Amino acid sequence: MGHDARQEAEESIEFTVSWDENDPMNPRNMSKARRWLITTIVSLGSLCVACTSSIYSTTYDQIEREFNSSRLVVTLGLSFFIWGLGLGPMILSPLSEFYGRRKIYIASFTLFVVWLIPCAVAKNIQTMLISRFFNGLAGSAFLSVAGGTVGDMFDRHELALPMMFYTATPFVGPEIGPLVGGFINEYSTWRWTFYVLLIWAGLELVSIVLFVPETYHPVLLRYKARKLRQDTGNEKWKAPTERSQRSMAQMIMQSMYRPILLLTMEPMCLSLCIFSALLLGILYLFFGAFQLTFSTVYGFSESQCGLCFIGLFVGMLCAILTDPFWRRNYMRLESAHKGRGNETNDFQPEWRLPPAILGGPLVTVGIFIFAWTIYPNVHWIAPIIGSAVFGAGTILVYSGIFTFLVDAYPTYAASALAANSFTRSSFGGAFPLFGIQMYDKLGYHWASSLLAFLTLLMAPFPYLFFKYGSQIRQKSRFATGER
Repeated sequence: MGHDARQEAEESIEFTVSWDENDPMNPRNMSKARRWLITTIVSLGSLCVACTSSIYSTTYDQIEREFNSSRLVVTLGLSFFIWGLGLGPMILSPLSEFYGRRKIYIASFTLFVVWLIPCAVAKNIQTMLISRFFNGLAGSAFLSVAGGTVGDMFDRHELALPMMFYTATPFVGPEIGPLVGGFINEYSTWRWTFYVLLIWAGLELVSIVLFVPETYHPVLLRYKARKLRQDTGNEKWKAPTERSQRSMAQMIMQSMYRPILLLTMEPMCLSLCIFSALLLGILYLFFGAFQLTFSTVYGFSESQCGLCFIGLFVGMLCAILTDPFWRRNYMRLESAHKGRGNETNDFQPEWRLPPAILGGPLVTVGIFIFAWTIYPNVHWIAPIIGSAVFGAGTILVYSGIFTFLVDAYPTYAASALAANSFTRSSFGGAFPLFGIQMYDKLGYHWASSLLAFLTLLMAPFPYLFFKYGSQIRQKSRFATGER
């Protein structure tokens, strides 16, 4: 019996399809120009979706008047879109494991374009709100699946630059939205906001269909196994995924309940997810608060209020450009650890947290600068500098937390990121709903200060986990110190 089992195992290994050297089907063997073209297209898709989330905030005044709605109801259009973005990955990520990335891109981006149409031609606020939710749901594929496409095409040693290029887009997009939307809504009607998005998304969809092939390795190996079975007539050739017994329903259920398990049973995951969620909530709250404060205090027009987001944009860009420094710092921590004679278990996920340790105080300082420089007799550049410091801190916190979660929960990295995405979208959708009322009730200075105090409460957590994370992980049933 033991001999039969061993023979069967050897046969299954022998007939398991894998990549050959210089395999033409392997996406990593495509030319560098083609790989960068695909990276650019999926990154622009992510930028388009992120921009669509925030550009809506510039239409508030016109939609309020045309549909005779309150500001709170109109703001729901922003919240519903973000909640759709948070819900989508729970379903689309496991579906991409079955059908591959290309089919998910084409299906979801087609639906993204379709749901932009009722937004553009809406005759009442109900149509707008429902369309915005499904628009976010469809667009979420680019924020959940597209990062995997970049990883499919580049080896680990060359992944840093394309991945930095892609990961910048979900953060830069929300700042570009109000910047462009401010000019559209000052010189045209709000409907042109959505016509412009339709043109952009339509061109993006055509680019995906023409230039973005399937890159997901397990699905490509499945195609290769099918071709081998046809060519050889031998039905024993199988791809690794074809040997898996999991059904799609099981995968979708798992992708929905495991993030909840991580949030309820892992204090590190929960607190870091809340910190990043708080920052996204504040970022989306600012889309309403900026227009309120700069138009009231400085008398800025719609387009000038949009230009105020350049501060956030520049701050985020500066933080993204510090990435090589943090990589060197990571290598320094690793070599120092080995230098102390720790050859075993020479990998610590906590080494990913220094950017978040610096980012936490920057976020708080940035909001305080913004809060206490919003005076008519103080130059408008001062609060914009504060927003730039906040933007830089936000990116540093995000990059530290994202990479830490992936490394601390290597077996459940997708679930850890889904937990983060779910928490961020919950906060990101909820904060804009009370932002304007909070600024009206507390005043511009104390409303912003309240947000700063909330970030101050969360700022120590990255440092605490950097110092004590390895002990906490030893008691965890999900985390591990090794990759």
